[in-house]
Amino acid sequence: MSTLLKNVTNCIWHAFDSLQNNDVVHKSKLKVLTANIGTLLDLYGVEKGLDHFRSSQELTFDEFRYYLQHEVFSSLPKTLNLPIARDYEKKISEVCWLVCRKTLLSRDKAVFNDDSVFKLFRIFCLLADLVQDGDDGSSHHYVVVLQPSEAGIVTEQLVHCLGLRWDAADWEALGSSIGHFKWAAFLAVLEAKYCCDHQIHPEALIEAVVEVYDVFIEDIIKKGYLYKRGYVLPTMREYWCVLQPCALTYYKSSAQKDQCGRIAIDEYCSVESTAGDGKIQRFQLITPERTFEFGTQDHKSRLQWISALRQAAAVSGGSEGYQRRARACRRGAGARREREARETKARLQHEVRARLAAEAQAQELAEISQKDNKKLEELKHTQTELERLLQEETQAKRDEEIVRSLQARVLAEEWERREELERLQEEQNKMLEEERLKRKEFERLQAEKEAQFREAEKRLKELELEKQKLDAELKAAQEKISKTETNTQALHVQLRDLTPLLKNGERARRAISFVPTTKSSSDTLIDVRAIRHLKVIDDEDKL
Repeated sequence: MSTLLKNVTNCIWHAFDSLQNNDVVHKSKLKVLTANIGTLLDLYGVEKGLDHFRSSQELTFDEFRYYLQHEVFSSLPKTLNLPIARDYEKKISEVCWLVCRKTLLSRDKAVFNDDSVFKLFRIFCLLADLVQDGDDGSSHHYVVVLQPSEAGIVTEQLVHCLGLRWDAADWEALGSSIGHFKWAAFLAVLEAKYCCDHQIHPEALIEAVVEVYDVFIEDIIKKGYLYKRGYVLPTMREYWCVLQPCALTYYKSSAQKDQCGRIAIDEYCSVESTAGDGKIQRFQLITPERTFEFGTQDHKSRLQWISALRQAAAVSGGSEGYQRRARACRRGAGARREREARETKARLQHEVRARLAAEAQAQELAEISQKDNKKLEELKHTQTELERLLQEETQAKRDEEIVRSLQARVLAEEWERREELERLQEEQNKMLEEERLKRKEFERLQAEKEAQFREAEKRLKELELEKQKLDAELKAAQEKISKTETNTQALHVQLRDLTPLLKNGERARRAISFVPTTKSSSDTLIDVRAIRHLKVIDDEDKL
């Protein structure tokens, strides 16, 4: 089987599974899928051979895979360049996804969008295994399952990208309860358990899935900003760098749209740190063609990039991707652990059998010795029984003494409690008596206050009566004053009427000399004012 077909078998199985009915698919449906795959590989008309392949009109997955291997993928070169193979895998996965996406996207509560689900689907197909399903006893029925350890690696990476806490013990319990993960179970666990938090923004989910996709599908070991010294102008410029096992690609920005260059990395490359000047921490990437100088803003980032570049150089060889080889290494390590576990189990079983044989022999010797020592044991038993009875009697006497001392202590405590109760009762009676005295004092003070209140109320009524009397007197005085003012105004009017008549001097003097003796004081005051006024007028006439 070609490497490319092996890498895309899981995707093709999902497409086949969405079309199958009782483990078989009609050739007419498979022609469409085969034609699309052949078009992606620049092979046209490869679907026509299905008409003459097998006599039946339906094919099992084994038969369809056999046809793809010998009629489609066999036309490709035996060794493909890794970027070309990765591009073929992506296109074939997209075709298979178009066939089975309706089935694989169906779920109750969707958390990831369709593009993120497709990326997770590719990661699942990369790490999963195609195994025979023995539930129905059919040798033609397959299923793609993901081991709990592999699913845990993906889930842990996704959880860390979301900034959440990873619980390894919880995952082990979940993996042991579920067993192998099928696609639906894997997606349901991610959405329902690890990505169901409403505080997680949808864009954060998309970015996290892209990060995991870059790690597992694109084989990106590390990415970030680096300073690079130019070839023509020896200045340090900042680029967005993406490191893969076979190359270091740098762009103008993190959008990765404008590629500025690509440095091939192989096992002959080396990385060395150099002395930094100022804030830039420098290191060199030495390739067979030339030496590239890079820099970071801090020492920690420099160490991370040096480690990542050395790792990329170490895993640059081979025609398969880095994650596929890492997966194979993990499977090999797991197989070695299982083999060691089986060997350990076999060794333990051998030791158990030897121990059982030794125990059987020891049991025979124990039976012989038991017969010889039976009488001695009976004597020892009788002696032990007598000693036990003696100890019980001694213990009974001790218990009796203890009970008596406890009774005496209980009686003493009872008397002390009774005395305490009597003392408390006396204190309570004393407090009640004090409370009664305080209550009587309070009632006496309350009676005095009420008497004072009644006296004050009586005094207030008297004051109100005096106020009413004074108000009446004040009203009479105000009426008298008003009457006096009215009389004064009337006199002023009379005086104003007499003024023209008093301009004659003679009459004025006669009027002044004539002063009646029977006038009242108020009338006298008015006549004096009139005389003074007439005198002033007379003086003005003289002038």
